[in-house]
Amino acid sequence: MIAINITIDELVEKVPNSVTFLREKGLVCIQCGEAIWGTLEDLAKSKGFSDEEIADILTDLNAM
Repeated sequence: MIAINITIDELVEKVPNSVTFLREKGLVCIQCGEAIWGTLEDLAKSKGFSDEEIADILTDLNAM
């Protein structure tokens, strides 16, 4: 199960398709071939996502 505090590198390792999914949501998690450090929550909050939007993303990721 994917949790809000998962690091981006852990997420990409567990769910490789998450890179494309997050990019489609406007959450670019890979730059220059390197994963962005930090958590999924950090990335989403830095892009202005609300707690509800983040919860929806988690739901979608856990369904992958």
